Amino acid sequence: MFKGFIFDLDGTIYRSDQLIPGADSVIRRLRENKRKVVFLSNKPIQTREDYASKLTRLGIPTQPDEVINSTFVMTNYLKKIAPQARLFVVGETPFIEELIRAGFKITDEPKEIEYVVVAFDRTFDYGKLNIAYQAIKLGAHFVATNPDRTCPVEGGEIPDCAGMIAAIEAVTEKKVEVIVGKPSPIMIQTVLDVLGLRPEDCILIGDRLETDIKMGKESGIATGIVLTGVTNEQALREIKHTSMQPDFVFQSIADVENLLIGK
Repeated sequence: MFKGFIFDLDGTIYRSDQLIPGADSVIRRLRENKRKVVFLSNKPIQTREDYASKLTRLGIPTQPDEVINSTFVMTNYLKKIAPQARLFVVGETPFIEELIRAGFKITDEPKEIEYVVVAFDRTFDYGKLNIAYQAIKLGAHFVATNPDRTCPVEGGEIPDCAGMIAAIEAVTEKKVEVIVGKPSPIMIQTVLDVLGLRPEDCILIGDRLETDIKMGKESGIATGIVLTGVTNEQALREIKHTSMQPDFVFQSIADVENLLIGK
């Protein structure tokens, strides 16, 4: 039996504002059995408090410290390597405000910018692209929150942070230096630190092979894929018997209770 359960959010626990059936009862049962639970998201468009409030509203009572998103990981990363850095942020208001609260100066003057920090940004435009281009050409570092190509929403998917990264890489001819979100070892180490557990004591359950499953495999954590997000059975057939094959396959999170929770 696993001591720690790490759950992706979008496509695993919910889609948009709809809880995936059975998610609430699975989390409740895990907690009743004294298992540690954390929720993981690559999305930097909301704070940990926002995610906790949403989960609570959807029927899964959650504290902010039970949520780890790429905003939290990026903030901690920058505080360690460049605590006084001047940043230009391709990102939305909650992400920018989190960085300001952490003590960073935000500027759009290319000559002042030390780090271009790129996140999922639904307001991304030519102006932001140009500032990022000018700053990186002048020597600014280029880091990002997450590598996701798309984000699952009710009724389909929308472009995610990979689109912003690719646009900046294309014009600057510079590759992003660090991505802190899944499948980065920076994120999974943050998770293990929060849980206070060893990799072999945990399981990571998500809906993406290239982020959730890849991160679990590379860090020695058991993995489970759900088919309620971006991964379907065809994708699983294509990676069968490869290093990316997850340890468990669930039609949805509801199946976790039947397979992993012992009496």
